[in-house]
Amino acid sequence: MRLATLEGKRRWINGGVAALAIAGVAGLAAAALILWMVGDPMVAGGFLAAALVVAGVGGALIRLAGRSGEPVSVAYDWELMRVMAEASADGVAITDRGGRLVCANDQYEQLFAGFPTPPSVPLAGDGAGELEVAGRVAWRDGHARVTLRGAVGVIEATITRAGQQQDVLIWRFAGRAVAPGMPARLMEALEGPLGIQLGAAGVMAALITAEGYVIAANAVLRSRAAVSSEQAIVGEDLARFLVEGEGGTVRFVAEGVSANPLRLVQIPLADDADAPILVALIDSDAGISGSADGIEALLMLMPFGVALVDREGRFMQMNSAFARAANVDVGAPPIYPGDLVVREDKGAVADAIRRFASSAARSTDLAVRLKDHPDDPVALSIAAARGLGDAAVLLSLKDNGEENRLKREVAQATKMQAVGQLAGGVAHDFNNILTAIIGHCDLMLMRHSPGDSDYDDIQQIRANSNRAASLTRQLLAFSRQQTLRPQVLQLPDVVSEVSNLLRRLMGETVTLEVKHGRDLGPVRADPGQLEQVVVNLAVNARDAMLSKGTGGKLTIQTRSVPIAEIRRRGDIVPLGDYTALEISDTGTGIPADVLPKIFEPFFTTKEVGKGTGLGLSTVYGIVKQSGGFIFADSRTGQGATFTIYLPVHTAGVPDVVSVAAQAQQAARHRSGELWGTGTILLVEDEDMVRAVAERALARQGYTVLAAENGEAAMELMQGVDRPALVISDVMMPLMDGPTLARQLRKIHPGIPILFMSGYAEEQLRRSIDLDNVAFLPKPFSVQQLAEATRDVLLAQEGGNVAA
Repeated sequence: MRLATLEGKRRWINGGVAALAIAGVAGLAAAALILWMVGDPMVAGGFLAAALVVAGVGGALIRLAGRSGEPVSVAYDWELMRVMAEASADGVAITDRGGRLVCANDQYEQLFAGFPTPPSVPLAGDGAGELEVAGRVAWRDGHARVTLRGAVGVIEATITRAGQQQDVLIWRFAGRAVAPGMPARLMEALEGPLGIQLGAAGVMAALITAEGYVIAANAVLRSRAAVSSEQAIVGEDLARFLVEGEGGTVRFVAEGVSANPLRLVQIPLADDADAPILVALIDSDAGISGSADGIEALLMLMPFGVALVDREGRFMQMNSAFARAANVDVGAPPIYPGDLVVREDKGAVADAIRRFASSAARSTDLAVRLKDHPDDPVALSIAAARGLGDAAVLLSLKDNGEENRLKREVAQATKMQAVGQLAGGVAHDFNNILTAIIGHCDLMLMRHSPGDSDYDDIQQIRANSNRAASLTRQLLAFSRQQTLRPQVLQLPDVVSEVSNLLRRLMGETVTLEVKHGRDLGPVRADPGQLEQVVVNLAVNARDAMLSKGTGGKLTIQTRSVPIAEIRRRGDIVPLGDYTALEISDTGTGIPADVLPKIFEPFFTTKEVGKGTGLGLSTVYGIVKQSGGFIFADSRTGQGATFTIYLPVHTAGVPDVVSVAAQAQQAARHRSGELWGTGTILLVEDEDMVRAVAERALARQGYTVLAAENGEAAMELMQGVDRPALVISDVMMPLMDGPTLARQLRKIHPGIPILFMSGYAEEQLRRSIDLDNVAFLPKPFSVQQLAEATRDVLLAQEGGNVAA
């Protein structure tokens, strides 16, 4: 930030002298007028005395101000202005009444390559004059706006009059400097060694904006294009210095009509229409031999694939970016460009090259499919090349692999989120049904004993309902809406707990190897859910290895993650500290067309009836809900590796332990009895769940007041004593559970609340800003309902006693 001292001068002293003189004369005139009208010398003398007093006081003030000998400054908090200016993404400058620059931010310096004083900033054409006019308008009207053209393209300038005395102008320039990266490096190179090398080879090169304004140029181009040594071409329209000749050539205006004609080649630096363009100018009579080294250096500097093709349609030269994008060896390229694409696109590529090689057409883009990855079309740009010796066509190919990968991952994440929301809603409704089925089975079992004819049937119904409940838990895990009990733990401990089970599951033909890294950071996750992740991945790996018929080796490894590995994963994984859990096998691998689909719900490659397709979906949901990331890497025939990144837990973040868990731990040692007394308000919008819960609580000795929604519950509570406990569903029409709880606590402060829901407790707690609430996940049995009710009441009783 550049700061300068702004000295404001008060000009009221001279004006004050004049004003006081006028006041004295006016007083004398008033006294004379009153004497003539009234004829009373006393009254006239009073007016004269008042005028003299005013003049005397004013004179004293003027002498005091003059005694200081210094002008009074208008105080500005330049440090505050500096901070505010730096916070802006635009270039900001402040000038005073004298037109001096008193403040400018770093963006301003970057935009104009220094600190020129507005309006004398480098602009194309008569931009400085337009800016000066806008400045005068701002002084007059308080505000002005003008659109200009600079060395980097269009600039929007906004000028505002401001300050305590309206004595400064704030200039805001919204433009874009050349972004860091290849264009910026190319700017430096053209004005440095590369520009000198190209000039020695007879190549004049410039970097221009999409509108044609010069950003940078090598010395030979600047010297030949300018009329005089004082004329600058940077920031000017390159077309101003050129005139079109015959046969598609151009020449410099400054060199006259007899100047040597030039061949011009334009190379866009990106697919974006606003991207900078590299322009090369070569004397038409210069052969390629004189500039081959410069052209090769220029090609190798390109940030995307560039190749030269001769008039016969054969490759002459290509840079490493082109070879990498086309997946060919730069030392042994194919003969023809058509050899790179699928058979269906060969004809279109050959025709386009033939047309551009024999005409002066500028450029075109073709969407082609490369033989190595035919599913991902790429953009092949074809342009006529002139003045490059035997080269007739210039090809550019952008490597879209990383971009396509990111697009697929974003599409996958979006699809998973949409399906997850659907799965969560289905699981929630299904949990209500299962709660009613399991509850009615429990009530029926209370009237039947082992040996009864119906007892086994009821048990079978209950067992199947529990199996269905496990399926809904998988759906909730996939949709990231299951109830987790996160703890701070070490991944090796989780692997050790499950390794004995895995050895039994793997069988005799699969070898299990466990390796742990050093200095692993702790993670925060549900250990039970992480064990499920390990088991699911291990079982999938075992099946893949057994399908080969020879078994194999399963490796489970925990390790710390270097930051370079996180960067290689792209923008999907934020930079930070992670601990990795890696599970790899020596199985058949995952085909490339199957790999993007493996985490989709209900997708399976197993035979019908041998897989639900929810195993990897569940893994994906658990990892995501734990704040981690999972990646699958595989090559057909070489096995697969699943890598899970979990963020390292930082100290000071408390673990989430539900109120129900705390109450349960406090109550278990106090009583094993489920019977109780007192009034319970039960609120549930599902009739079948409400009926089961009401009967179950009544059988345990409680008095139950049942309501179908929150509004009905509030009406039911009118004229009723405070209940001992409120058991409420979370999601209900009209008035949901949290709103009901807040209303009830206004009437009965501190009343205990037990929420029941088919959604995840952790997810609900983030949206419920209530203290001292317990949670019971659906589906639940009659016994689980009775235990949760008892635990909350005992915890409340203990809290009251403690209080």
